[in-house]
Amino acid sequence: MGMFTGPLPLVPVSSGTAAGQQDKGPNVVALGGGHGLSASLSALRLLTSELTAIVTVADDGGSSGRLRDEYGVLPPGDLRMALSALCDDTDWGRTWRDVMQHRFRPGQGSGGSLDEHAMGNLLIVTLWELLGDTVAGLKWAGALLGARGQVLPMSTVPLTIEGDIRVTAPDGTFALQTIRGQARCAVAGSLEHVRLLPEQAPACVEALTAIELADWVILGPGSWYTSVLPHLLLPEMRAALSATAAKRCLTMNLATDTKETTGMSAADHLYALRRYAPDFSVDVVLADPASVPDRQEFEKAAGMIGAEVVLGKVGASGRRPVHDPLRLAAAYHDIFGNS
Repeated sequence: MGMFTGPLPLVPVSSGTAAGQQDKGPNVVALGGGHGLSASLSALRLLTSELTAIVTVADDGGSSGRLRDEYGVLPPGDLRMALSALCDDTDWGRTWRDVMQHRFRPGQGSGGSLDEHAMGNLLIVTLWELLGDTVAGLKWAGALLGARGQVLPMSTVPLTIEGDIRVTAPDGTFALQTIRGQARCAVAGSLEHVRLLPEQAPACVEALTAIELADWVILGPGSWYTSVLPHLLLPEMRAALSATAAKRCLTMNLATDTKETTGMSAADHLYALRRYAPDFSVDVVLADPASVPDRQEFEKAAGMIGAEVVLGKVGASGRRPVHDPLRLAAAYHDIFGNS
C-alpha cells in the first residue's frame, strides 16, 4: 500500500459516536477546562453521544505555554484533556487516551526539547500545522481517538487572564497588584477584577452554534476564575450563554477554598458569578452536600441566579476532592429527566 502524501481533507470520517443509535440522548454542551471539565465529560459521555466540549484557551504554563509561545498557537493542553476524557472505555480508547496523556520525562541528558511535553499536545499542534484549521484539527484528533463527542476552543485566539490581588504596603495600607497569566492567577490567592485579554477576543463560531442548538449547557466544575468564569468573560460567549434556549446546569466544585479562591464559601462562588455575568441565569446548581456547610446561604445565592439547588453525593470515595464519573452521571441523568 502506497503512502498518502497529499493534503489532509478538512473534514475527517465520522468519529466514535454511535451511528444509527435510536436515542442518542440530549444535546449537551459542557464548558470549562482542565481536570474539572474532564470530570464532567467522563460522566456525560455515559449519557449521550450528542456531546460538545468548549474549552478555555488561556493556559500559559508547562507544555501548553511553551507551544503557545514558540508557535503562536492556542494552548493545546486543556483541549487534549477534554479529548482524552471522551475516549470510549475500550482497548482502543484506553490506549489512545494513554498516548495522548503521555508526558516525556527528562532523559539522561539535560534540557531536551521534548522534556515535559505531552504527546497529545504535539499531535494536536501537528494537525493544526498540516490543516491550517484549529477546529478541523481537533475533529481529526477526535476521529483518531474514537472520541464520543467533539471538542472546540472557546476562542480562536490565545487568551490571557488578568486579575488584581490585595497586597499589604510597608506602611500597613492595602494596594492592588495586577497578576497576569493563568498559571500565576491560579495560585495568587483571592482574586479581584478578573478579566480576559484581548477584551474583545472573537469566540469560536462553532462553539456559539453548539450553545444555540443545545438542550443542556453544563458549566463547571473547575477552577472558578481560570476555567469556569472565563466563558462568561468573553463577550460573544456570555451573550450566547445568556440567550440560548437550553437549560443551564452549574456544577459546583468539591473543594471551595483553593489557592485561587482563598476564603470563599460555596455561596461566594455563586455571588462571584452573579457579579461578573449579571444577565446569566441558571436553572440547576448541582453540589455535593459535603461542600455546602451553610445550606441556607447557598440556596439564597442560588436563588439570585434563578437556580434550583440539587444536592447529591458526587464526590469519589477517598481523601482527594475529585468527582466520581458514575455518581456524577447519575446526578446528571436525574437532572435531565426532571427538566
